Amino acid sequence: MSNPPSQQPVAQGQPAGQGRPGAPAAPGPGGAHGGQQRRPGEYAPSSSAIPPASLERTASIISTITQVFQSRVVGQENLRTTLVAALAAGGHVLLESVPGLAKTTAASALASSITGSFARIQCTPDLMPNDIIGTQIFNYGSGTFTTQLGPVHANVVLLDEVNRSSAKTQSAMLEAMQERQTSIGGEVYRLPEPFMVLATQNPIEEEGTYVLPEAQMDRFLMKEILTYPRPGEEHEILDRSTAGSLTGPRQAVGNVSLEDVRFLQEMVDAVYVDPAVKRYIIDLVFTTRGSGPRPVPNLTQSVRVGASPRGSLALMRVGQAHALLQGRDYVTPDDVRAMRYGVLRHRLVLTFDALASGIKPEQIIDAVFHAVPMP
Repeated sequence: MSNPPSQQPVAQGQPAGQGRPGAPAAPGPGGAHGGQQRRPGEYAPSSSAIPPASLERTASIISTITQVFQSRVVGQENLRTTLVAALAAGGHVLLESVPGLAKTTAASALASSITGSFARIQCTPDLMPNDIIGTQIFNYGSGTFTTQLGPVHANVVLLDEVNRSSAKTQSAMLEAMQERQTSIGGEVYRLPEPFMVLATQNPIEEEGTYVLPEAQMDRFLMKEILTYPRPGEEHEILDRSTAGSLTGPRQAVGNVSLEDVRFLQEMVDAVYVDPAVKRYIIDLVFTTRGSGPRPVPNLTQSVRVGASPRGSLALMRVGQAHALLQGRDYVTPDDVRAMRYGVLRHRLVLTFDALASGIKPEQIIDAVFHAVPMP
């Protein structure tokens, strides 16, 4: 039996499911905004974690990627932030939406901003693991085998409609994502660095698909759900189409080198995380498991499995990347909150009652962030 609406763990002060990324929950007694809070500057280290010159270089790299993205994609600012943050953090992204919302275009736009290699894999039920990781080919003339590397050996890989590939192929791809290597004929081949996978899936067509298990979805750093463009943005799409610049700008905007991307990822490593922010992340993750400093009432009736330690690492890593995108060398609680949906929505396993009641993961996340006091 589903829970009464009054018992559902929905954040107070806002309608269910209406929260937006980065929007603070409404203040309330004992909520996330209760008590004395530290000013953002108080989370900074005693000495600069990143030299000013390095911060300027990272800002220039991020600006170039942003310009290329905006020249190819109209709107979708949340998607842009997610992709750039994931690139800086060295993680993979799962994109979900109905057809026609520029998932593939956004992935190719990100790839075109980098001078590295790009590969697109269209997943189908008959796609085999060797089709993506590579295989050995016998040369009858020399009587020897030669190794043919698959498309996964690229800097940016787009897995279109990943849920259409079989479980065996999905596991081979996810193993490559995690281990950053493939094994062909008993020999190990390292994947290039940087390496990033952008996987897309369509939630409205279930026939002939293989749903990604929760344990495998956890391998993605973030999951972004795309929404329809606003009227003004769709008008600009039509304008670009009539001007012949919808698929790309007439003039090259510029790109960044692989060395720039590696530098960006090194700077994310250097971003300072205050112990209070780490404790905040731990409290949030433990609250998703039904415990924490201020447990959400009836949460276990809606959440079967909370976030794993990989979720804690992802919150911190994405917080570091978001801080760098904002031009800071230290993380604040707002950086952790800013991209909370993308980090946690695919890491919470809801109960049947919650699914039957139409509860969204974003509602659970809002309730958790509202319950845990900010440092």
